[in-house]
Amino acid sequence: MRHARDSEEAAAALSPSPDLPLPRSIADKDLSLPNGTPVDTSSPASSSSLLNRLQLDDDLDGETRDLFVTVDDPKKHVCTMETYITYRVTTKTTRAEFDLPEYSVRRRYQDFDWLRNKLEESQPTHLIPPLPEKFVMKGVVDRFSEEFVETRRKALDKFLKRIADHPVLSFNEHFNVFLTAKDLNAYKKQGMALLSKMGESVKYVTGGYKLRSRPLEFAAMGEYLDVFALKLGTIDRIAQRIIKEQLEYLVELREYGPVYSTWGGLEVELGEPLEGVSACIGNCCTALEELSEDMTEDFLPVLREYILYSESMKNVLKKRDQVQAEYEAKLEAVALKKEDRPKVPTDVEKCQDRVECFNADLKADMERWQNSKRQDFRQLLMGMADKNIQYYEKCLTAWESIIPLLQDKPETK
Repeated sequence: MRHARDSEEAAAALSPSPDLPLPRSIADKDLSLPNGTPVDTSSPASSSSLLNRLQLDDDLDGETRDLFVTVDDPKKHVCTMETYITYRVTTKTTRAEFDLPEYSVRRRYQDFDWLRNKLEESQPTHLIPPLPEKFVMKGVVDRFSEEFVETRRKALDKFLKRIADHPVLSFNEHFNVFLTAKDLNAYKKQGMALLSKMGESVKYVTGGYKLRSRPLEFAAMGEYLDVFALKLGTIDRIAQRIIKEQLEYLVELREYGPVYSTWGGLEVELGEPLEGVSACIGNCCTALEELSEDMTEDFLPVLREYILYSESMKNVLKKRDQVQAEYEAKLEAVALKKEDRPKVPTDVEKCQDRVECFNADLKADMERWQNSKRQDFRQLLMGMADKNIQYYEKCLTAWESIIPLLQDKPETK
């Protein structure tokens, strides 16, 4: 009954809001879902072949890239004052603004955080990819454990790859320095000196301007982001509950299986079948443990990344609103002047340019984000289907293997 209720909640979370206009990329006709879109119902050789085919489709644009970044080789550093992890950041590129074709530097989490803050300051009109949470995530006790470090490494790797694939952010000066500087701390000390003019102008916009109303397309964008984050939050909560119940069930199974083995020691004729049941339950335990690990390490991090992504997008939307409100206020002040044909001041024209820049960049980043989201979730859901199929196949194989042991054998006379 509990899992049935969980399934109903998850289904409700995934259903689209009837009042919310979905962006074009949300309504893609790639898959057949309850909304009536078509699907290829032919059965592949295996679920893994579908996943591999999907990954190949996503990698087709690799030939057009000229900047490749990877994060690997985490190392623990124990100092007198602190203990921390660094990661190797390797860059390969053919771009002219890089002096060398390949770089390798080591960075810690606070360096990634510095980079993201600098990108927000210098590129305020663009969506900056989110970082994984700084503090320990739910259910993780040791932030230096191999599991936690590997989960964070994957998230940091994805963070840099998203920036490297962006047509504007990848050319940012701070990003270049992050990838190439051996001594990043020396560069950090330069502080505000390298902020762009656009960054400074938006950073110091006061909150005294009140927006009359958002344009319809941006109002719909804000509503979509609110609902999207809410739905993912619901799925995340239910998934965590399912994992918790799976782990509790796993504890019971591990106690359950050995009972048959000890019982088999007392039964001469039933000894072999009972040992078979015990081994079968042990195999099911292993399969369930692998399924739970996959959900914890692969499924949940993607949900959390996109929840943070939606918050980042909403922050850019708020900045756009602030600039529009400033523009409206200045334009109204000009209109109130007692001149027959008041000339629009230069600062008003500049403010209008910032609004137009925000609108264009925000719409382009939203479309890019929707495309990435569609690919990421198709791959995520395909992977989840593949892992569940593997789990049930392993359990089925385990139980089928003991059928011959349980069948009646002809008695010897």
